[in-house]
Amino acid sequence: IPLLIVLFFGFTVKDGDSYRFSLENFNKLANIQYLKVFARSLWLAFIATVWCLLLGYPVSYIISRMKPSKGAILIMLFIVPMWMNFLLRTYAWLPILGKNGFINNFFGYFGLGPFNLLYTDGAVILGMIYNFLPFMILPIYTVLSKLDTDLTNAAHDLGANKFEVFTKITLPLSVPGIISGVTMVFMPAVSTFVISRLLGGGQYMLLGNLVEQQFTTVGDWNFGSTISIIMMIIILISMALMSKFDKGAKEGGGQLW
Repeated sequence: IPLLIVLFFGFTVKDGDSYRFSLENFNKLANIQYLKVFARSLWLAFIATVWCLLLGYPVSYIISRMKPSKGAILIMLFIVPMWMNFLLRTYAWLPILGKNGFINNFFGYFGLGPFNLLYTDGAVILGMIYNFLPFMILPIYTVLSKLDTDLTNAAHDLGANKFEVFTKITLPLSVPGIISGVTMVFMPAVSTFVISRLLGGGQYMLLGNLVEQQFTTVGDWNFGSTISIIMMIIILISMALMSKFDKGAKEGGGQLW
């Protein structure tokens, strides 16, 4: 029902006390300022997703090779912060990155700084990585922990070194986990508004901020719904591409060598 309501408002405009069908809101999105918001949101979400993958895969791989008891403890350490409210987790970075924060105070002892860490693209990306990294680690860890060790042992017996085993067996078989992780990170990253508001200082308008502004400040539910529809289309296209890539990886999974 909420989705139908969004679709209704997205394809209509208010005409007096009634609504009429119109594509006016979609034409409005062609404005260069809104295109810049889309481009910035997609770019920052892409960078955050890449960093989550670069950090999350090695962590998942290391934990999957540990004893189950130790691995479970480390996975729990990644999950525990997620029990805290998302807003509080993001607020916690303000006293860390601020001019009088922990990092600047630390470098101040060496006569360095203060550095302008807050209200930058880097701060927004850092907030995304911190909040969404567990979504990358968990699916990859789940796949890696279930890999058949007989495959890697057989590869070693046949003369493959560790790099060849990783690139030709472990990595291809972990593609489903990678795709799940990328999807679970990119989707919330491209639509977040709390992180960009707090760590970006409100000067970095992203798609989530734009939608919130239309609903809570401007009061233009029609235009806000149209932006939401475009965001849903982007996410669906991303999921379709990931699903197609995942399907291709599974079909080719039998020919690792």
